[in-house]
Formats: sequence, C-alpha cells, structure tokens
Amino acid sequence: MSRVWSCNEWDQLEEVIVGNPLRARFPTPDRSTQLAEFPDRSLDEIPRGSFDQRVIEETEDDLNEFVQVLEGMGVTVRRPETWPHEVTFSTINWEAQGYYNYCPRDIMMVVGDQIIETPNVIRSRSQETYSYRKLLLEYMNSGARWYAAPKPMLLDKLFDVDMSKPVPRNDEPAFDAANVLRFGQDLLYLVSATGNEMGGHWLQTILGDRFRVHFLKDVYYGSHIDSTFVALRPGLVLCNPARVNDDTLPEFLKQWKVIYSPPMENTETYDANYMRKAIGSDWIDMNAFSISPTQVVVDRDQTALIKVLEKEGLDVIALKLRHSKMLGGGFHCVTLDVRRSGPLDKYFD
Repeated sequence: MSRVWSCNEWDQLEEVIVGNPLRARFPTPDRSTQLAEFPDRSLDEIPRGSFDQRVIEETEDDLNEFVQVLEGMGVTVRRPETWPHEVTFSTINWEAQGYYNYCPRDIMMVVGDQIIETPNVIRSRSQETYSYRKLLLEYMNSGARWYAAPKPMLLDKLFDVDMSKPVPRNDEPAFDAANVLRFGQDLLYLVSATGNEMGGHWLQTILGDRFRVHFLKDVYYGSHIDSTFVALRPGLVLCNPARVNDDTLPEFLKQWKVIYSPPMENTETYDANYMRKAIGSDWIDMNAFSISPTQVVVDRDQTALIKVLEKEGLDVIALKLRHSKMLGGGFHCVTLDVRRSGPLDKYFD
C-alpha cells in the first residue's frame, strides 16, 4: 500500500514532511527572484547571501518543537537532507545558488497517491527537490506515483512582464506547489508571481477529468495561496479580507461557510533592517496547518484569530515560528502532508 495518500488540507494527518532551515540563504538576486519575491525592487536592492545564523538556529528550534508536538500526537514526521545551498549550479542560460529546505509545500504537492514536483519559478529552487530524493524514492517504492513537471528553462523573457501584475509569461508551465489548495476532486490554483496560467493547465492535463482545477486570477499577485485561503474542514474556509471578499470569492467556495481573518497581531516585532529583508507578507501568520477537521496549528501570537477559530469549534494548537516573516513560511508552508486518512471525495456541485 502506498505511503502517499492525501486528498485535501484537513483530514486526519498520519505522515508529514517538515522542512529545515539549515544552510538557508536568500535566493540569487536575478530576474526570477525579483518577480517572485521583490517586484518592487531593483536587482541591486534584493537581499543576498546567507540568512542570519540566529534566524536559522531559532527557526530550527521552533521546528523541532513543532515536530515534537506532531510526534506526540502519533504523526510520523520526516525531514529533508541538509543541502549545500551555497554551491553554484547552472544551465546553459543562467547560473544560481540554492535557497533553502524550509518550505517543502512550495516545491512538491500530493494529490491522492501522486506526489508531484512542480516547475518552480525561482531559479534558485531548480534543484531543491534533490534534498528530498531519498524520501521520494522510498515513497515510490511503497507504491506512490511520482511525477516531475517539465523542467522550465526560466529564461529572462519569462519574467518580462508588468511588475504591477507580476505573473510569469505563458511561455512554459511555471508554478509553485503552494499556488494550489486541495479540496478533494477540486483544486484552487492561484495565478500570481509564482504561477502562470499555463502551469494550471498542465496540472489539469496530468490529473485528468476526475479533477477540476479552478483558476483564481486578478485577486492577489504576491506568491502563494495559503495566506489568502485556509481550507479548515468540509464546509468551512478561512479567507484573507485584505485580498478577497464575498464578491471575488471563487464560485465553488460560495457553497461553503466563509470566515474572514481578523488583522494580524504583533507585525512590528522586528526592526526596519529585518523587515527590509523579510520575504513574507504581513499576513504570513494566517498560514495555519490542520492536523484533522477539528485540530489546527496556529501562530500563538494571533489571539484574535485563535478566538475566531475556537468559535467555529476548532481545537487550536498554538505554536510559534519566530521568523516566519523573514523566511516567508508559516506552519502550512513548512509542511507537506504525505498521508492523511480519508477518501478522495467530491465536495462541490
């Protein structure tokens, strides 16, 4: 029986990959990084080099605490290899150094018994899945179907776009796995700086007619979808009020109860120099991760959000990733749920 089986964002968690921040560095300051993370800056203004060692050490401490909580609940936790991200690699068109292993959610997605490596937009991520190779081989040998998207060339012209609406051109499929949320047989795909429309169409062709890929366009251009929508359980979704409203909700989600997040708290914890380098948005701590339809991990500083979720009957596990904003990833980002119990269902008409 395949070790890989996960059809949505909320069923009972059984096995998960949790990233690590070791040897992490800012992605190489090139056209791809500019478009995906810093569209309002010149290449010279993009931060570069290794992340501060204190950031790395405190993040690893926080992730280890998260892992202990998960393991205490009976969840199998896997971690990627530490990778030499400082080493330069190249194609015939460009060269780059690596990024990090902090966010497995960004580079791989699980749909049923399929695990898919996505054609990521940032060049520095082109070899990131190699640090998960032993795990991927193990999952394949257990019966999982393992695919890799067509390797994108990531030429400069892909990023020759209006930086006020920074979506890669449709020259080739290019998207991050974190542009996608899974609702059983329906998937929501964000067209943004880290995902072009062609990427969503490629995903539809791979998944086939049993699945429907719904496109979310002209709503939010900053990278990923999981600080805009959080699918909590069948019939309940948390939304970001700064990005969507009742009118701009995807049509299929209007069949569910929608709750809107209160403003994020404690967003001014760090000084101006720290914030200038930070990759995540002010909404990164809305990035919650469900253990089951009744349990969800939430940033412990978001007291108003916790109250909203508890009012909906959810048991909140309050933890902290102190550098979620710097590294651009909350609890949903730093995980890849490899196995959840529960069938592949259809939740929408």
